[in-house]
Amino acid sequence: MQTPEPTYPPDLGPDPLEPRHGSRAVVPGYWGERLAWVAGLVLAVSAFTDWYAGSQADGLTLAVTGWHTGALGKLVFFIGLATLILEALREAGIELPATVPESLVLIGFGSLATIFILIRLLSIPDTFFDTANRGIGIFISLVAAVALIIAGLLRAAEEL
Repeated sequence: MQTPEPTYPPDLGPDPLEPRHGSRAVVPGYWGERLAWVAGLVLAVSAFTDWYAGSQADGLTLAVTGWHTGALGKLVFFIGLATLILEALREAGIELPATVPESLVLIGFGSLATIFILIRLLSIPDTFFDTANRGIGIFISLVAAVALIIAGLLRAAEEL
């Protein structure tokens, strides 16, 4: 008795999962990850920059850091620190549960930080009224908080 000839599946063309030659491989999550790292670091450091600045009659210039503006300045620092811890845990291979998407956590952190900074931007504490001018640090914090929201949106776009 003769064994039948083996049949091979028809050739379907190149494997879509194999990288094509001549094209650059896109690393998924690159921009969202890097932006989250940078935004978290800048947000944490910007709490120690001048949020309010002003000069007195004798020519002395005063500056008040975000850390000294009360609870909101400290919360901005801790949001930046929590973002850095979240990113470090992700790099170490520890991920959040599937029911808690990391992109949503980043968007939440960025939204909270933006609200806290906008409150301090619009409402100067009474103890620092002599330094009624806003410093560059509060605007750097605001840009970092918005960048954290954008990093979360980039991560959400990658998950779709």
